[in-house]
Amino acid sequence: MTGTRAAIRYAKAILELAHEQQTTEAVFSDMVGINATIAGSQELQSLLNNPVVKDELKKASLLEIFNTVTPITKNLFELLLLNKRLPLIQAIAQQYEVLFNELKGNKIAVVTTAVPLTEAMKAKVMGKIKELTTANVTIENKVDESIIGGFILRLGDMQFNASVSHKLGQLKREFSNNLYVSQI
Repeated sequence: MTGTRAAIRYAKAILELAHEQQTTEAVFSDMVGINATIAGSQELQSLLNNPVVKDELKKASLLEIFNTVTPITKNLFELLLLNKRLPLIQAIAQQYEVLFNELKGNKIAVVTTAVPLTEAMKAKVMGKIKELTTANVTIENKVDESIIGGFILRLGDMQFNASVSHKLGQLKREFSNNLYVSQI
């Protein structure tokens, strides 16, 4: 929890600085790249979270991997090094993305499916999203085979559950209730 609050604070500060320097979109691009790269590399995650590895080596690695980032992002690496917070870089990048999208009026719809979304499925989900909101929405797909089929759509604090596992659960409850009522 502390890491998340700290990440939010750093992300807000970076967004404010980027806004002042009119580079919010460039820094957003940096943060998307940082988040995706760290999420996709177990080795990089291990390096950043390893307390034995010196912070200077961590920073040098980040600067080598992300050599095309903006000066604001490079300064963030330096600040995190000074404050011994380099392991927070991915969480900061994620929080920056959230804050940037809020600033731009964009929303992210998390769609959980049993298999990766196809274009036809995306169109169907976007149709449902258009019923729920008029905001500009980006779809983020998460795969969870336990839902069996269908999808679960989360948009902010709204949820639409059209999964097979949810429908099976409803049927089970109905049968249980009917069985209980018929015994009385």
